[in-house]
Amino acid sequence: MKLTTEFTNLEKSSVKLTVTVAKDEVQDTYHSVVAKYVKNAQIPGFRKGHVPAAVLERKYGDSLKADAMSELIDKSLNEVFEKKSENRPLPYRQPVMDEAPDFDTGKDFVYSVTYDVFPRVSVTDFSGITVKEPQVEIGDKELNEELKAIQERNAVVMDKKGGDAVEKGDIVTITYSELDEDGKEIEGSRRQDFVFTVGTGENIYKIDDEIVGMKKNETKVITKKYDKKEADEALAGKTKKISVTATAIKVRTLPAIDDDLAQDVSEKYKTLDDMKKDILRNMEVAKDRKIAELKSNSLLEQLVEKNSFEIPQSMLDAELDGRWRMMAQQFQTSPEQLEKMVAASGQTKEAMLKEWTGDSEKMLKSRIIVDSLIKERAISVTPDEIEAQYKKIAEDGGITVDEVKKHYSDARSKEYLIDDTKEQKLYAELYKEVKTAKGDKISFADLFAAK
Repeated sequence: MKLTTEFTNLEKSSVKLTVTVAKDEVQDTYHSVVAKYVKNAQIPGFRKGHVPAAVLERKYGDSLKADAMSELIDKSLNEVFEKKSENRPLPYRQPVMDEAPDFDTGKDFVYSVTYDVFPRVSVTDFSGITVKEPQVEIGDKELNEELKAIQERNAVVMDKKGGDAVEKGDIVTITYSELDEDGKEIEGSRRQDFVFTVGTGENIYKIDDEIVGMKKNETKVITKKYDKKEADEALAGKTKKISVTATAIKVRTLPAIDDDLAQDVSEKYKTLDDMKKDILRNMEVAKDRKIAELKSNSLLEQLVEKNSFEIPQSMLDAELDGRWRMMAQQFQTSPEQLEKMVAASGQTKEAMLKEWTGDSEKMLKSRIIVDSLIKERAISVTPDEIEAQYKKIAEDGGITVDEVKKHYSDARSKEYLIDDTKEQKLYAELYKEVKTAKGDKISFADLFAAK
């Protein structure tokens, strides 16, 4: 196709594309469209396929031009975007035409569209960057905490006797809903079969103390006033009325920490010492992974601050929408129903998305910097390096190399492993170009609370 293009960079990684299609292409396309109409047109007084073109043009002139113009735009855009170019549009938003173009078969056809492109960033400033590595030791205290967690996970859970009331430490199943001032249920606030352990505070309204003493199938209306310093902004300083029904009450019995427990946990353990050794190995692997994550997060955060660039609004909107849908999945509901649930708690979707914007923008910029650096430095991986990764994953996971390869056997998983390996090679290079230092001593538990 005979055409010329002109790209103009705009703010926030947007581009204005101006396309000029040669006059003879315009004429050929128009005549092709007219020929299609002639072939299929049915007008009284003429046989199908024998309507003179002049008659069609008088009767359907505007439609013919509109079809020819649409075809020219589609064909020319496809030709422009099929080429591997940094000016290809992002998938989040379709190109938008600035204004309706003029169509004249006797002239070149010129039109413009604007759209978002992948942000361009050249990461050149590494000055003053220091990455600190937390100092973490794993000893008897950390081992015993993990053993206790395993003990709790393997507890025997049984129904309480019918007349026994809820106590702290019990596992309860409740159905709850928030009530308005008139005692009517607020739409979208009902949650059925919600399970939690009393005393953990792992429920929206923090009603652990209030349901202690309830019996199975008992319903209770709880009125609770929340402190202004409550961490949940939807509750802070407010008074809530909640209807709660205890539908099941269970008690947990903990097993002894011994060889029998080890054998119940896994066939590969013969003794408690076998399990302890494996726990310590797994904790060391988890520690190394978390420290690596914190180091890379710190490095990228500093690179984002030092190498300023903008991201398209469409990219940010897509990321926020993805987070919203993921949150709906976690609550086992639809995005629409989640919006009602959030509204019932005094929040709004818009406010939550606004709250997420800063972190989402930083995360997107970090990913863009990583992608850009990998391309700039032409970082690649060899089959031998992938084999080495298989062996490391197998060693860290206490499984065989064949099991690892089976996990990464499909194309998508293999591509993920390749991308991750490239990223680790990039970090290894970057740590040689910035200052690294020992960080503070922290506990194993605090390490995983760090961001």
